[in-house]
Amino acid sequence: MNQISGRESSRAALYQLLLGELLIGSVGVFVHESGQDPVTAVFYRCLFGGLFLLAWGLARGHLRGLLRERALLRGALLSGVLLVLNWVALFAGMARSSIGVATVIYHCFPFVMLILAAVVQGERTRPADLAWTLLGFAGVMCSTDPMRLWREADVSYLLGIGLTLLSALLCGASLLMSRQIGKQRPFALVMIQCWVGVAMLAGFSSPGVFHLGTHWAWLVGLGVIHSGIVYVLFYSAYPRLPVATIAVLAFVYPLVTLLLDYLIYGHRLAWVQLAGLVLIVLGTLGVNLKWRWPLPRRTEAQPQQP
Repeated sequence: MNQISGRESSRAALYQLLLGELLIGSVGVFVHESGQDPVTAVFYRCLFGGLFLLAWGLARGHLRGLLRERALLRGALLSGVLLVLNWVALFAGMARSSIGVATVIYHCFPFVMLILAAVVQGERTRPADLAWTLLGFAGVMCSTDPMRLWREADVSYLLGIGLTLLSALLCGASLLMSRQIGKQRPFALVMIQCWVGVAMLAGFSSPGVFHLGTHWAWLVGLGVIHSGIVYVLFYSAYPRLPVATIAVLAFVYPLVTLLLDYLIYGHRLAWVQLAGLVLIVLGTLGVNLKWRWPLPRRTEAQPQQP
């Protein structure tokens, strides 16, 4: 009976994580359709997401004793600043390149996290991890469409690529901090990070948003879905699934994004960019699952914060 209930729990967690990845894949569409600048979009993502997470946390008892955990609060404040800046840079990068291109390049953040852990925290890095990282960064170079850069050298496109790489750097740094402080209370960590974003960006959000319109539906969805429901699904599913399943399903997000970018906006990746995506997928799985030559071996995977 326990085995059956365990399988049912794992299956439910699989469906939860899959749904979360499908939902987060639409974040770029919500940002674009809201018609707001990146700072305003992130502010309302944090505001509506923070309200949802606060209500959910109070209802489920996830926030009990939170004010007594000073180390968590301090770490959440600093990692929240990095996370919010990461979102702003990512949304700005999407606006200047495309939703699909920015999402593919953004998924180099596990490699950034690996490098920062070695440089800043002195963690030992296996030669195999370095090889997978080099493979992943080769994929990033392909994803920028080097032929387009060579032919056109469009300044706006270059800026979009640069902002997306900056967002990956900020995401890697934020995740590196969150990895240590949020192991026991990841839900509370994300909620605090959202409210850090509200405090940071309140004075910079555009006042032009204050009129009736459909943009409010997109902004509410951006917060409630992509910073509320998605994180509830992620953190309730992670403890009940094997590492390999989490690592593989993480790539539902960019695949959904690429599909929506093509179906809605007609943006199609060049063959070299698709090859870059494959290299990033292989490199990320190699790092997260600690693959060795010639046989793979599993270990701890890294969470994501799109």
